[in-house]
Amino acid sequence: MELFLDILKVLGILIVGAVIGFFIARHYMMKYLKKNPPINEEMIKALMSQMGRTPSQKQVNQMMKQMEKYM
Repeated sequence: MELFLDILKVLGILIVGAVIGFFIARHYMMKYLKKNPPINEEMIKALMSQMGRTPSQKQVNQMMKQMEKYM
C-alpha cells in the first residue's frame, strides 16, 4: 500500500511540475514575441512591394493590427 502511495505522489509531482513548466514557458514566449515580433512594418512593405503593390501607411497599419490580433 505504501508503494502505491509513493507512486501516486511521484506522478502528482510530475503532473504539477509539467503544468507549472507549461505556464512559465508560455509566459516567456508571449513576452519574447511581444518584444520581438516575427514581422514588422518594413517586412510588410517589402512583401507588398514584391507583389507589385505600393502600400500606403493605412494598409500597413491594417496589416499590423491583423498580425497583433492573432498573437
